[in-house]
Amino acid sequence: MGKRRSGRELALQMLYGIDVSSEPPDEALDEALDRHGRSFKAPPDVAGFARSLVVGVTENREALDAVISEASEHWRLDRMSLVDRNILRMAIFEMTHMPEMSPSMAMNEAIEIAKSYGTEASPAFINGILDRAQAIIGARPVSRPGSKEKS
Repeated sequence: MGKRRSGRELALQMLYGIDVSSEPPDEALDEALDRHGRSFKAPPDVAGFARSLVVGVTENREALDAVISEASEHWRLDRMSLVDRNILRMAIFEMTHMPEMSPSMAMNEAIEIAKSYGTEASPAFINGILDRAQAIIGARPVSRPGSKEKS
């Protein structure tokens, strides 16, 4: 398994923990990152990538959820499984904030992770949402690091 895949899987576990925490998101993020440092023995590059995903998804959660909501016909965000919702958040974050990651690669990685962590229906569900999300993202300016555009 590649380092980025390992980082995504680690990030998914931390994001899941943040979602089920009764603490406010900022405090849950701090706790998840602290617990990550004590509990997970990941190589520094894997841990660093996971951390960048967790922080990025947490800081941009509202905007990411807005894209998911717009892309998901007949599915409210709160009705999606926590795993599927966090896989979608990570993929859309990568598509919008990581210019080195192609949208198709982010989508493929999300589908592969869904096969391992989601339900039997998760890969097709995530593929459909991300396909529509890609069209939504492409139709409006997206703020990327180093970009002068604002979303």
